[in-house]
Amino acid sequence: MYKILLKQDLVPNIHLFKVAAPNVAKKAQPGQFVVIRIDEKGERIPLTIADWDEEEGSVTIVFMEVGTTTHRLALLEDGDFIANLVGPLGLPTHIDKFGTVVCVAGGFAVATIMPIARAMKKEGNRVISIMGARNRSLIFWEEELHRVSDQLIVTTDDGSYARKGMVTEPLKELLETGERVDRVIAIGPSIMMKFCAKTTQPFGVKTIVSLNPIMVDGTGMCGCCRVSVGDETKFTCVDGPDFDGHQVDWDLLFARQRIYIDEEKRSFEQWQSQHGILS
Repeated sequence: MYKILLKQDLVPNIHLFKVAAPNVAKKAQPGQFVVIRIDEKGERIPLTIADWDEEEGSVTIVFMEVGTTTHRLALLEDGDFIANLVGPLGLPTHIDKFGTVVCVAGGFAVATIMPIARAMKKEGNRVISIMGARNRSLIFWEEELHRVSDQLIVTTDDGSYARKGMVTEPLKELLETGERVDRVIAIGPSIMMKFCAKTTQPFGVKTIVSLNPIMVDGTGMCGCCRVSVGDETKFTCVDGPDFDGHQVDWDLLFARQRIYIDEEKRSFEQWQSQHGILS
């Protein structure tokens, strides 16, 4: 059992848990994730490690309420327990002194990009971060990301805060200035990562994305998280989650992400009905 040391409601429907997991905290690296299960009958879901504290023996995860399991998870409070927390899983993000690194985060993926931007900065890179959200109410960790970046650009889809537009727009402008960009790391919704990769491809800038397909065991055994990268089948949980965005078969990824949409909808509706929650 893994105790929740701290719960924070960051913005509507996005929550932070700091969980006691000393063995995971000892080995965690940027880009890795954990697989959690609320109870012995619960669904296994992957969540990226947003931070960790080896001395405290804790890991921090950030999640959005999107289905039955994440809504159940959001009901837990400080002092409650999670049945299982396995990790760190996946290959760490490749951290090196590349030169200028642009970190692009869409939505709540700012929690995923944070430890990567921090590590890139520590390695001596010039870090330009771009973070975007649908509107102002969904912006969080702006100051935290600014502290580990040489430059921070914030966008909102509706223009309710900072610059109006998608994250791909300032990314393209940076590339068009002719300023040398040595690597782009884009993390967020799959469609956002696809268009970031399409934006950088004409400029020949290596672009790393963190894929989020359906995943079950997280150890390469079940094959649910398979993706096609460079015409080769890869398992996201053991070969990723980071891949070259220019090599990903995005259409196949989108199709596989939609496989269980009907079942997920029925599960959530049933859970809402059981708990008297109106949609």
